[in-house]
Order: sequence, then structure tokens, then C-alpha cells
Amino acid sequence: RVHGDSIKFKMVKKYAREPALPAKTAKARGQDLRVHFKNTYETAKAVKGLTVARARSYLRDVLAHKRCVPFTRYRNHVGRSGQALEFGLTQGRWPQKSVKIILGLLQNLESNANVKNLDVKKLVISHIQVNKAPKGRRRTYRAHGRINPYLSSNTHIELWATEKQEDVRKEARKVQETRLTKRQAARQRLRVGEGK
Repeated sequence: RVHGDSIKFKMVKKYAREPALPAKTAKARGQDLRVHFKNTYETAKAVKGLTVARARSYLRDVLAHKRCVPFTRYRNHVGRSGQALEFGLTQGRWPQKSVKIILGLLQNLESNANVKNLDVKKLVISHIQVNKAPKGRRRTYRAHGRINPYLSSNTHIELWATEKQEDVRKEARKVQETRLTKRQAARQRLRVGEGK
């Protein structure tokens, strides 16, 4: 830095990407949440693409152990469950803390949608992203007077839901006459003449 020159800092974007229709979108986010990243990643992946109401009922079923969260990426040493067959997989768990935090974010998202006068019944979770946050540092005491780190894997979560548009029917195509080349037209005339 040269003395006297001012440095310009770019403002960091709050969300990883912005929605195509901001007026029809409700957002919610949480930063530095004290919940395991890997469990939250799988829970968020299971919820993406659902309506807000269906996502909430699914997460409540997970809390009641009626349905499970399928583990697709971070699945080493994850037990098998018959409930995961619903998703065409074999491994699943019931991560309570992750589910409760995402339920809280869904509630916040609904409140934000009500402020924007959006129809909550039509909201579909179109973007949900889980990022690793800086680890929380603690210490654990070991034998012979040693101290080891005792870290927590915190997460950032962001999501938004977009109001689903009404499907518009495509207009039926008009049947167009096929145009023939001169050669094709001549051959066709010959075929017609052969039949006589």
C-alpha cells in the first residue's frame, strides 16, 4: 500500500447467487450455525425442489423417525435403513439438530414471503446451499499433560424459494405442407403414372 492512496474493498455478496425473479422470491440464511456440516448438507439436499409445506412435513417425519434423510455424499460408516429405499438408496439417518435448524430457516423464509405478499402454498425451494464455516476451537486434555484441539464443524446455510409459475400450454403446431424438390416431384409423378 502506498501512503496516501485509498484502497477500495468490494462488498461481499450475501448469497452465492441471486434469483432470476427477485420479486417472486423469498430468502433466508443462517451464518456460523453450530451444527455439523455433513449432516446439514444431506438434509438440505433432501429438501431441495420441494414446496415449503412438503419440506416442513417431511422434516417433521424425520424428527418422528417415520422417514429418513438419505445420505448420498458423506456416507462412510453410515448405517443402512429400509426408509432410504424411498429414495432408491440404502443409507440414511435422522440428524435431529440439522433438521431443527432447517425447519427454523423455513419458518423464517415463510415470514419473509408473507412480508413480500407471496403465496406461501406456491413457494418451491429452488436454491439451498450449505457451506463450511470457520471451525469452533476448544481444547481437550490428554494424558501426560498434553492438550489437543477439539473443533466443531460449523456451517453457513442459505436458501430461497420461488413462487411457482402457472404452466402455460404450448399452442398446437399447424401442419405444414412438405415442400418437394424438383427431382422429388418428378419421381412422384412417375410413380403415379406407373400405376395406370
